[in-house]
Amino acid sequence: QVQLVESGGGSVQAGGSLTLSCAVSGNTYITNCLGWIRQPPGKEREGVAVIDNDGYQSYADSVKGRFTISKDNAKKTLYLQMNSLKIEDTAMYYCAAGCFVAGWKGVNPDYWGQGTQVTVSS
Repeated sequence: QVQLVESGGGSVQAGGSLTLSCAVSGNTYITNCLGWIRQPPGKEREGVAVIDNDGYQSYADSVKGRFTISKDNAKKTLYLQMNSLKIEDTAMYYCAAGCFVAGWKGVNPDYWGQGTQVTVSS
């Protein structure tokens, strides 16, 4: 019912920036939130950032002040601007539809994208 397609992943040096995009289609009215989830290698999934239908944003403590989630409703696109990237930010990043708690481990939203890899090197 909701389709999510991420793009924008890649490799970047620590301290650099990267912006992820997610094209959202389908019945987006059935979800109250859009967000980003990541899974570092060898670790469980964690919520990164969430934005609800009113534009309210929440972030994991580990990314506060560095990451910004936003959306363009007209373009049906979700974004994650990542600044001051750290090696520990290396993970597969997933666009997600459905509310979850940013910062919590093991989150499992209703809908997922295919993921886009972000690799941060020193």
